[in-house]
Amino acid sequence: MVHDRSTYINGMKVIINMHQVDLSAVDLNLLKLFEALVRERSVTQAGLRLGLSQPAASRALGRLRAMLGDRLMVRGKLGLELTPRGEALAGPVTRLLDDARGIVSPAVFDPASAAGRFTIAAHDHLSLVVLAGLIARFERHAPALSLHIAQPVGDNVRLIEQGGADLALGIFDALPGSFHRRGLYTDNFVCVLRSGHPAVADGLSLERYVALRHVAVTISGVGASAVDVALSAAGRTRHVALRVPHFLAGAMLVADSDMVLTLPGRLARLLAQRLPLVCMALPLQVAPLSPAMIWHARCHGDAAHAWVRQQLADVVASFNTAG
Repeated sequence: MVHDRSTYINGMKVIINMHQVDLSAVDLNLLKLFEALVRERSVTQAGLRLGLSQPAASRALGRLRAMLGDRLMVRGKLGLELTPRGEALAGPVTRLLDDARGIVSPAVFDPASAAGRFTIAAHDHLSLVVLAGLIARFERHAPALSLHIAQPVGDNVRLIEQGGADLALGIFDALPGSFHRRGLYTDNFVCVLRSGHPAVADGLSLERYVALRHVAVTISGVGASAVDVALSAAGRTRHVALRVPHFLAGAMLVADSDMVLTLPGRLARLLAQRLPLVCMALPLQVAPLSPAMIWHARCHGDAAHAWVRQQLADVVASFNTAG
């Protein structure tokens, strides 16, 4: 069912008949002419605004009147005057054209005036490594934009797919075709022990390493860790005395014990600056880590999303050279 629409002109209620229209027969260029006529109140001047000659503008006005079923404007003492239907359509046509311009215009993102919240899904390892630099950039360039670190769910792919987060940081295998990926940096595993641990002075051989009691950080609980895979390939095993779900918790427990924790080097060095820990080379060949950020294709062209992705890329740009 199609309903009539009403508007008020000079305090008088005017009913506009609304009926089904074949939009393929609507020429938006004629609406642009109507907008120009409302502003100029002259066919000649409206034509000049649109790059039309006076005869072409007059012919277009005829087609506009036929399309809308009304004269729309007539000559008066001060130029063209709008008919009641013309008055009723002036505002809606201007808004319609403004909306159309907004749809086809390139999106512009101004971080200085941007507000809202951007959500990143990441485990504490990557949050600890990149968050300080990222929030510093938000404070400097986008002070009204807030950052939210979502509770991680597995590898976070489904969370991104369902719109629960804008970006995810982590180690990812195969991704759905609707995803984009950008590598962040590469990292190697190292060991951390408390300051004063006997192994710090004596050195950490593979035999000494496997003889120690280990803290292991278990994120997904699925599959063996890279360290255990490498140990198995070398015909060795280790004794995991404690499993925790967070790297920071594991590091704090190691700082108060004689246990050892194996974790990514960049995170290890960051924690050693704040806790009584010593970083030591891992006496075992383990494949390096390659963290990445991933996002869904629906966000790929969004200007705000692209800006945040670039900030993350800038934060980690020096990681490979800084060590």
